[in-house]
Amino acid sequence: MTDVKQVRLDKWLWAARFYKTRALAANAVTNGRVKVNGAKTKPSKKLSVEDQINIQLSSISWDIQVKELSCQRVSADLAKHFYEESAESKSQRNTITEALNAEKKLQTPKYGNRPTKRGRQQIIRFKQNDG
Repeated sequence: MTDVKQVRLDKWLWAARFYKTRALAANAVTNGRVKVNGAKTKPSKKLSVEDQINIQLSSISWDIQVKELSCQRVSADLAKHFYEESAESKSQRNTITEALNAEKKLQTPKYGNRPTKRGRQQIIRFKQNDG
């Protein structure tokens, strides 16, 4: 993995697990949601170690520095070693994530104790006997 000198931006984003497919990564770069060293680029841009990348995923923004290059997708635990996120980016991302989770929790409808299969059968029998 570390013997690679340069790798395409879309391929690295896919290998570092920011996007599920290379096509999604290339689309994000083309649409300007990924910037390298503060500038918009193309998916074929060659990355090198120490490049600064800004990734905009929905409402979450990542400011990272490339630490390791790879052409292969690896496990999430190993992919974390490919980059280093700035402390400011981490704190902003955590704040936004907490706010989104709290909002989602408020919007989730609360269903009471739903009847089990046995309970539904009892309700059906009760209604049949009533009528």
